[in-house]
Amino acid sequence: GAGATVPGYYLVPKGRKRPLPAIYYCHWHGGNYDLGKQEIFTTHHTPEIPAEALTKAGYIVMAIDAYCFGERSGKGPGGASEKGGQEELSTSKRELWFGRSLWAMMVRDDMMGLDYLFSRPEVDKQRVAVTGISMGATRSWWLMALDERIKTGVAVGCLTRYQELIAEEKLKAHGIYYFVPGMLTHFDTEAVISLIAPRPVLFMTGDEDIGSPVSGIHTIDKKVRPVYALYQKPDAFENIIYPKTGHVYTPDMWAKMLQWMQKRL
Repeated sequence: GAGATVPGYYLVPKGRKRPLPAIYYCHWHGGNYDLGKQEIFTTHHTPEIPAEALTKAGYIVMAIDAYCFGERSGKGPGGASEKGGQEELSTSKRELWFGRSLWAMMVRDDMMGLDYLFSRPEVDKQRVAVTGISMGATRSWWLMALDERIKTGVAVGCLTRYQELIAEEKLKAHGIYYFVPGMLTHFDTEAVISLIAPRPVLFMTGDEDIGSPVSGIHTIDKKVRPVYALYQKPDAFENIIYPKTGHVYTPDMWAKMLQWMQKRL
């Protein structure tokens, strides 16, 4: 409906004999516009190859290219010659002219991707999760807030409260795609994350992650925990802050992600 074709990967473990749990994998940004969904076949920033580790663990895996990434690089308003950050800027400008934000369009693609995932007969509809690092983490918690079909999720390295981001002069840590006009006139990140309750969600962030000021993480934690308490599900919200850690996906984070999926999915 927006004039775009969205390519993706849909992976099913070999030897499947019954519907399986599925993980919708959201790729990161990192300025790696050429990577996109291909991230699941690399160890570019994960300790293991996501596609291999997750399918071997028995999960169906799906990933798509976000606007300006992977096979969609060079498909923006500037044509094939415009790629990377400039294409992202041009695409953001175009969406603003239509009264939309690029972030909204990216999340919309993900929601339609989930529609496809839930339509597949191989998928156990009661056991679908989302995960990702960085931009993929933010995509994950926005999707959980907007789509109650998702049972659980794990977000690594991007738990950002926007008022703290401004206060600490760190707006430069995020690209233009990330910004939603008018959002702070209504609420901040904790209002979005609270919509996930009472479903289980795990956040893991380094205390030296420039894009996620730790003061904001503490504020989010303080405001979201009472919401989970209303549902009598205090253990369903887990927020781990790693000391002396930056914007990385550590082996310990990876192990905890797999353990979380095994327990909750």
